[in-house]
Amino acid sequence: MAMEKLDILGIGNAILDVQSRAEDADLDRLGMPKGGMSLIGTEDAERLYAAMGPGVESSGGSAANTCAAAAALGAKVGFLGKVADDELGRVFRHDITSAGVVFPTAPLAGGAPTARCLILVTPDGQRTMNTYLGACVSFGPKDLDADAIRAAQVTYLEGYLFDPPEAQAAFREAARIAHDAGRKVALSLSDAFCVGRHRDAFLDFVREETDILFANEHEILSLYQTEEFSEAAVAVRRDVGFAALTRSERGSVIFAGSGSFAVRAVPTRVVDTTGAGDAYAAGVLAGFARGLVPAECGRWGAIAAAEAISHFGARPQADLKALVAMKPRQLAEALG
Repeated sequence: MAMEKLDILGIGNAILDVQSRAEDADLDRLGMPKGGMSLIGTEDAERLYAAMGPGVESSGGSAANTCAAAAALGAKVGFLGKVADDELGRVFRHDITSAGVVFPTAPLAGGAPTARCLILVTPDGQRTMNTYLGACVSFGPKDLDADAIRAAQVTYLEGYLFDPPEAQAAFREAARIAHDAGRKVALSLSDAFCVGRHRDAFLDFVREETDILFANEHEILSLYQTEEFSEAAVAVRRDVGFAALTRSERGSVIFAGSGSFAVRAVPTRVVDTTGAGDAYAAGVLAGFARGLVPAECGRWGAIAAAEAISHFGARPQADLKALVAMKPRQLAEALG
């Protein structure tokens, strides 16, 4: 039986998120660059987990967060990512399917445990992430669901998954399947440190395979090795047909074809920036799949991002469909 039509299919790391509050001094003591993402091994994961204060645990991962938020906006969404056949893997599967996301990937049996991301959130809302990839590193071309890729308007690829060579091979195979079926391929650069590790490979993938690119200002500057946003903007417009670039409180800009669309940030109180970029991508992709114009896609993204940072945790806690339907004054009251 053929896979039901999807608006978005995310491919990324299937991770259990553990979030805890911390002070800047805690980051200094632990030797962590504030706002970054570091890959850690089993021993460091255990040491950091023991050092963290009381936390909130939930299924996560960048693309999985995007999928959950896009589903909350009414999109039909699927996700491919590897968990282990263990308790955390079962928790992840339950959480993402209960969010309305199809999750057909079989669990890894007899290998590494399910991945987890240990997130320290400072009082200014900045999150510092330490990721133990566990079962995620086993994801490769064999884990692709070709029917799901062909069924999706957009296959959305998470840059964090770019570290293992097998995952890079999976990205290229997924892009081939999608393009052969006349579908679009979207990529999130995910993290400036990740871009630095794989800049040449990312540049090749952006130029050769990517139809829709998501990046924040730090990531796009790193990709093109420039300190000027305007120079990076010229470069990205040359390389992709649709680029959505976020600039924190300065909002975002979308380049689509020959057009350029500035999108204001939606005011809200900043509690936790975890998942802001993921939610923004969800809004843009959900709008894109619905056929909305680029500026409206950006508005959906800005609203979803504002909702994400207004509370602790990356997944939506408010009704995103209701928020995007609100007039500005109503929205300000809802998110204020």
